[in-house]
Amino acid sequence: MSALSEEEQLEGLKSFTKKYGSAIVSGILIALIAFFGWKWWDNKALAESQTNTARVQQIMDEVNAAEGSDQAYQQLIATADKIVKEAPDSAQAIQTQMLLAKLAYDKEDYAGAEKALKKVEDSKVDDAGLVQIVKLRLGYAQLAQKKYDDALKSLSSVTEPAFKAVAEEAKGDVYFAKNDHENAKKAYLNAWNDLVKNKQERPILQIKLQSLGVLVDDPEIERPVLNTQMDENE
Repeated sequence: MSALSEEEQLEGLKSFTKKYGSAIVSGILIALIAFFGWKWWDNKALAESQTNTARVQQIMDEVNAAEGSDQAYQQLIATADKIVKEAPDSAQAIQTQMLLAKLAYDKEDYAGAEKALKKVEDSKVDDAGLVQIVKLRLGYAQLAQKKYDDALKSLSSVTEPAFKAVAEEAKGDVYFAKNDHENAKKAYLNAWNDLVKNKQERPILQIKLQSLGVLVDDPEIERPVLNTQMDENE
């Protein structure tokens, strides 16, 4: 079966929300933001693949094998932990623990994901963005365990402007899971206002706000110049 497009997922989510209401759909929304968060990191890792060390690449190659073997999984943990011990403030240490966390998350071992991420959450690596992504992933893992206060603490430590909207939306998910709809609205609106300021679209966030009774207008997004040129030539 082929993967659904974003538009198809969005239509399905709208239909589900209308039929069952915001309380039941909250779990699906949390799962969606967690999924897109991991995809975001995957893309970043791909972009930086040329600078990865051979050891990190080896771990990436071993991830698939670890999915079906507990022995391979334990060996993977040992290798990753050795990298952290030898170079705790390196990008490679973070990357290995992120891979372990993703593997644990896919197995619904959220405590394992949290444990992996905590090993590098205080890294002094010269890459603020990478550390911020660790904090975001940590918040997701804690949210999945219903450790709401811990999740909010992790997400509050995400301070880089580039990650503001994502962190605020994640906070909204935490508050929503706590049935604190007032603070959920505030967090979602903070995220939305930042997206509007940067002229970014986020249909799923719009649905989250609507489920809480808040209607927002789409940000004005500049359309490709190519479309205008084609119209003029017709």
